[in-house]
Amino acid sequence: MAEAKKGDSVKIHYTGKFDDGSVFDSSAGRDPLGFTIGSGQVIPGFEEAVLGMNLGDSKNVVIPAHKAYGPRNEELLMPFPRNQVPPGLNPEVGQRLQLDGPNGEPVMVSVADITDEHIILDANPPLAGKDLTFDIELVAIA
Repeated sequence: MAEAKKGDSVKIHYTGKFDDGSVFDSSAGRDPLGFTIGSGQVIPGFEEAVLGMNLGDSKNVVIPAHKAYGPRNEELLMPFPRNQVPPGLNPEVGQRLQLDGPNGEPVMVSVADITDEHIILDANPPLAGKDLTFDIELVAIA
């Protein structure tokens, strides 16, 4: 039976959950997720989980934060003066915004807090600092 190894292109169905069991993402009702093992297209712990699986295998794996999106970095919380917010933009806590980075690249941030003088923007990935649980089924190896 074929076993997934580094360099293989694989397709998997998955459901990602938090510690409390709530689902944050799933391929249910969609095409399976395809990626090449070892290419860095998915988080490191996800690649490690698929390595050695056989076609048709299913497993449940807990991926610690350091092998997922890393720890939260408090230095990525940035105060932005409210008087510099573009007119018509009424930010709300939790809202996702796209800003231009130092070299013009898009940077996704979320609104973490709003004070009288600042909007606190968070450039951490939304899943940073969280251990993630995945149900994985390997459906193709090429």
